[in-house]
Amino acid sequence: MTTIDELAQLGTSTWLDDLSRDRLESGNLKELISTKSIVGVTTNPAIFATAMTQGTAYDDDFAQLKAERAKADEAVYSLAIDDVRNACDVFQETFEKSGGKDGRVSIEVDPRISDDADATIAQARELWNRVGRDNVMIKIPATDGSMSAISEALADGISVNVTLIFSLERYKEVIEAFKTGIRRAKENDLDISKIHSVASFFVSRVDVEIDKRLEKIGSDEALALRGKAGVANAQQAYALYLSELENASDLPEGTNLQRPLWASTGVKNPEYAPTLYVSELAGPNTVNTMPEKTIDATLESDSLHGDTLTNTAEESAQVLRDIAAIGVDLDDVFAQLEREGVEKFVDAWNELLESVTPRLT
Repeated sequence: MTTIDELAQLGTSTWLDDLSRDRLESGNLKELISTKSIVGVTTNPAIFATAMTQGTAYDDDFAQLKAERAKADEAVYSLAIDDVRNACDVFQETFEKSGGKDGRVSIEVDPRISDDADATIAQARELWNRVGRDNVMIKIPATDGSMSAISEALADGISVNVTLIFSLERYKEVIEAFKTGIRRAKENDLDISKIHSVASFFVSRVDVEIDKRLEKIGSDEALALRGKAGVANAQQAYALYLSELENASDLPEGTNLQRPLWASTGVKNPEYAPTLYVSELAGPNTVNTMPEKTIDATLESDSLHGDTLTNTAEESAQVLRDIAAIGVDLDDVFAQLEREGVEKFVDAWNELLESVTPRLT
């Protein structure tokens, strides 16, 4: 019984936040499943940028794509889709044993089109069909421009990972988009028992930005609140999940509730425990997607202390009130983080395209 297994008993599935051709071809991904109890994978443009620009695993594919005169964005998605499809096959047994909840592999739509709902849904459909595996999840960012695409994808029977959520207000919109999509899928006579979704709430980035503002304020009261916002914000999100989804009466029978997923769970401040965003965010019907460093830290620790999500609404709300009262504009923080989140993925995507272009010409 490992700490990851104990997390699973508490209700938190552990997914790996990384994927590469090397992991697939070396058997490393299979090993993580068997030895570290990993039950899913998430990817993003930054992850693929790292994977495709290091080592030699993609050399033969780039040579073939060059011969086919593929453009950079076509080549990158071709390689990413192959990796995700192969990872889906590796997780097929996990997918079946979990009834479709786990064994999931996520691939993200082009972040450059996050403000264009029509382009986003078109690409979500294309990725779903090209990967061609029931256990793929299509990642769509929780931006104003993409919100309707979330509902459209779910209505089509596409399993969706809604990503880049920072604020409770945005999460409320995501929940409504999920409900709308599932109701429409039911109206479309789809088997909604096969549709799964997660809502990816980013954690460590909240602490990075709020800690910076607390340190600028500089009072003892402000400094005492460092490292508390990320967990409190996520716990508030879980309270919203409980009230708006777990206790919902406006969803069709057979709906798989959209699970909260804790993302950006690698600790950025070395003064904080490496498992801070694991031990303090453990609880029923959740997912924690972790970089391997955080997975290893979790396996090496005995820091779990039960369900740290249920019955935390009042205490976590007070933490956020205290932070606001000391002078931190939380609305401004979350708006900035969402904007920067999209920009970082766009930058990673553009850097990846720039790096592969010479290999195709």
